[in-house]
Amino acid sequence: MLKEITTGLAALMALAGTAFAEPHRYELAPAHTTVAFLIAHIGYAGTLGIFTELEGGFTYDMETQELSDVTVTVATASVNSFNEARDGHVRNKDFLSVDEHPSMTFTASGGTPSSDTTGTVEGELTLLGETRPLTLEVTLNKAEEYPFGHKRCPLGLTARGSRNRSDFGMSYGVENGLVGDEVNLIIEAEAMRME
Repeated sequence: MLKEITTGLAALMALAGTAFAEPHRYELAPAHTTVAFLIAHIGYAGTLGIFTELEGGFTYDMETQELSDVTVTVATASVNSFNEARDGHVRNKDFLSVDEHPSMTFTASGGTPSSDTTGTVEGELTLLGETRPLTLEVTLNKAEEYPFGHKRCPLGLTARGSRNRSDFGMSYGVENGLVGDEVNLIIEAEAMRME
């Protein structure tokens, strides 16, 4: 009888812990967040580029793995492919058209865990005035108190995804194979828990 009562109390406590799990807001740390892309150049090799200006955040519950309110905004003019002439071309109307579309935005309202540290986030990417679905495969790398300095609680994650740029009307170089259509996204991020 005592064993049954103890087991019942343990189950109730576990349910209570889940019911009162507390979600926290996390804001991206720009100095420790990289949003990059890899795209084929005439089929010879991939060209790597990064965006150096971004902001965003999300709400996440570590106990229930519930994710919500994801918003990430990237300044398109901040593109850097490590070649000044190419960057100028990527910023013009053939690609990002940064004067007309100074930002691109990813939003999501939830995710689907596949393990304690992996899952998918299905959201929407808005680029060049067009909004299309985008799925990211996400891995939670680490979430614990920072080992020095501020001693706050950052969360580190890795995300990967891909999307055809022609879906957003960016068709330059696709038909003749000069520039690949599929864009592979590379995201490495640290987000700081807001107290």
